[in-house]
Formats: sequence, C-alpha cells, structure tokens
Amino acid sequence: MEKKIYLDNAATTKTKPEVVDAMLPYFSELYGNPSSVYEFAAQNKKALDEARLTIANAIGTESAEVYFTGGGTEADNWALIATAEAYEGKGKHIITSKIEHHAILHTCEYLQKRGFEITYVDVDENGVVKLDQLEKAIRPTTILITIMFANNEIGTIQPIKEIGAIAKKYKVLFHTDAVQAFGQLDINVDELGIDMLSASAHKVNGPKGIGFLYIRKGIKIRSFIHGGAQERGRRAGTENVPFAVGFGKAVELATTTMKERTKKETELREYLIKRVLAEVPYTRLNGHRTKRLPNNVNFSFQFIEGESLLIMLDMNNICASSGSACTSGSLDPSHVLLSIGLPHEIAHGSLRLTLNEDNTMEELDYTIDKIKETVDKLRKMSPLYEDFVRRR
Repeated sequence: MEKKIYLDNAATTKTKPEVVDAMLPYFSELYGNPSSVYEFAAQNKKALDEARLTIANAIGTESAEVYFTGGGTEADNWALIATAEAYEGKGKHIITSKIEHHAILHTCEYLQKRGFEITYVDVDENGVVKLDQLEKAIRPTTILITIMFANNEIGTIQPIKEIGAIAKKYKVLFHTDAVQAFGQLDINVDELGIDMLSASAHKVNGPKGIGFLYIRKGIKIRSFIHGGAQERGRRAGTENVPFAVGFGKAVELATTTMKERTKKETELREYLIKRVLAEVPYTRLNGHRTKRLPNNVNFSFQFIEGESLLIMLDMNNICASSGSACTSGSLDPSHVLLSIGLPHEIAHGSLRLTLNEDNTMEELDYTIDKIKETVDKLRKMSPLYEDFVRRR
C-alpha cells in the first residue's frame, strides 16, 4: 500500500482543516493583543473568552477555572510545582503512580531534590492503580494525589471517581493528567472530584504548543510563569490567541462527534485486537481488556525487538510506536510495561497502535498482514525463538 497509514494518534493528531481555518485570521488580520484596551484588541479578547468557555463546558466547569498553557507538560509541571510551593506549610508529601507520563514522573523527581517526599503507588497487571495502596499511603502531610486519567501507552482508564472520593475524604488535592482522555471520554470535574486537570490541544486534532490547566476555584496554587497579569494573574505572557481559537474549535468538534467517533474507533480497536491475538502466536495484549481508551491497542510480541518491528513497519508506510513519543529515543524498556509485571525481554517487544476515525478496515487488514509477516521474519532471525522452538 503506497498510502501512509497513520496509527500513532496518541503521539499527536492531524490538525483538522476546520481548526486551521478558524486560526488563520488571528495571525495576520485580527492580530491585536487581547490585553490592550482598544476595540481592535477586544475582538481577540472575545475570541479568547469564547475558546475558554468551549473548553470549560467540555469538562463541566466555568471559564474562570480554565487557564491556557503551552501544552500538557507545562500544565502538569504547574499543577505539581505550584501546589508543592503553596501547600508545603501543611506537608511535603505527594502521591502518584508508577505508570505516569514522564511530565509527572520527572517533575516528581525535581520536587524530591527540593525535599518533597513522593510515594509511587503500584498498579495491577492491567495497569489499574491499586486503590487500597493509594489510600494507605495518605499521611497527615500529604498535599496532593496526581494520577493520570488514562495511560498513554497501554490505554488503561483509571478509577478516577474513586480516587477523587478518597482525596476528598482525606482533604487532599487531586490532580489528573487527562492528556489522552480529554476528547475521548466524558469528563465532568465536579462529578469525578477533580481539583486540577491537564490537557493538550494536539491530542484532539488541534495545534501543537497549547494546552490548559483546570484549577478548581478556591485552590491557592501559585503562578508558574511570572510577569504580566494575563490568565487572571496566574500565567504571565501574551496569550496565544490563534492557538487558543484553534484549541476551542478542536474541542467543539471533538465533543460534538465524540459518541459516533469513539464508537467507530472501538469497533476498529476490537477488530485489530481479535485478529492479531488469533493470528500471531506468543502475543499479549497490554492494558485492561475493556476499560481502555477507544483508540488504543498495545501488544507485546515475544522473541522480537520492538524497534526492529517499528522500522520494518515504517518501510511498509505504517506509522506506529513502541510507547510514549516523549521517550522514543530511549533504549530502555517502557516503565509502564515493567510496572504491570512484564519481564524486560517481553517489554522490549511492544507495539502501540492508536487509531482515529479516519482509519479504515482496509488499512487495518494491511497492517495486520504486515505485522504477521514482520514478526515471523524477526523471529526467524532470533536465537531465543530458535531455542524455544527446539525445546518445545
């Protein structure tokens, strides 16, 4: 197949044409600074407010609780570091999980160097956080629980409502990294007990370089970027109006099409899972079988290296991933796969395929055929597989 088959939507998504069209006037025609007082700038302020309201409506909150950021990573950093600084008088203990995105894990490492204590809660073999362990980890000095909404590698959806209830019970703030879940799952921050939430535009067919942090009213976390009074004094710097408009348009499209879109993605996902598990021996599906993102599939193939599989799939015009795009240069096995109990040799043979509503059954059939062909070819070159076959 000459056409490029894109199956790495957890890494990034295509910016929709409607989003680009919505953004364009704000680059060269409506270019005023939204902080200025004249009418020309007021148009930009209005556009910013409308985008903020669209995003707020998508998570069941008010505009005043949504703050634009430079992306999901900045939003995660802001939530953790500013909370730590604001509440360290109460305590210096934070709880997270072992399968978080590195935007959380590396920020936790940074805070540890500043004297904060971090507890990393285990997950089960499906990647679900162990709630009993999480609750037992809470201390009088615990100031924050940060658990991702859905895992970026294996797609497992966490019991967010239960975590929110535990946090509320012990009067601990609860932040969730919803970068993968936002636009794919229904989210209502009040119903779920979420105090802070991070998301990113380029995961929902919006532009790269913009995200948001939801901060529940009454939470006294500090500014992350200092300077002017933008974002109600909490995030300095002239707002990125074109990207905010694009983000708002992307969210509008994502929310209005969510039911139909995720239904199709789930059908494609199930077809892919059933065929690969049935037709490629010594293959494991990683993540929860049903409580997973509609578009996420993650396999581990025994006796092969995931990097070799990716390169050979790329040669056949298939874009896929072995895990997080943020660690694609690393030779270490995925920390997520190790945390769910996979040995190193199996974790190394992982493949993540993340779908979108534009993918077709024809594309999946071609991809499955190439996976079968490539895995078979790689196993024939593997002394481990040769030894395994000999001993059977």
